[in-house]
Amino acid sequence: MSTTGLKVLVIDDSNTIRRSAEIFLKQGGHEVMLAEDGFDALSKVNDYEPNLIFCDILMPRLDGYQTCAIIKRNAKFSSVPVVMLSSKDGVFDKARGRMVGSQDYLTKPFTKDQLLQTVQQFGTAK
Repeated sequence: MSTTGLKVLVIDDSNTIRRSAEIFLKQGGHEVMLAEDGFDALSKVNDYEPNLIFCDILMPRLDGYQTCAIIKRNAKFSSVPVVMLSSKDGVFDKARGRMVGSQDYLTKPFTKDQLLQTVQQFGTAK
């Protein structure tokens, strides 16, 4: 079953990560929306209604855990998979991500294959 054409939101304060994620996802045939931080993301989630969200943990103002928790508290988006992004591959980070409702954890820098594999694993078109 092909799950191409998903709407993916990538939240990261690093321009480099956002750009590489956008390129990889577009090559995989997906639509991409980018957000620079949690506040930016929250307004975009509502308008864009993504099928899958990648969310960086360490961001200014609103971190990834807070952003994920707020998204998951909204009934409209509680079933949207959220995958945390972090440069640390820590057990504590993974556990904390699960506590706020994230489905998985991807360590940065990620490869195109890792990113697209994750999309395929969690992304389901509505």
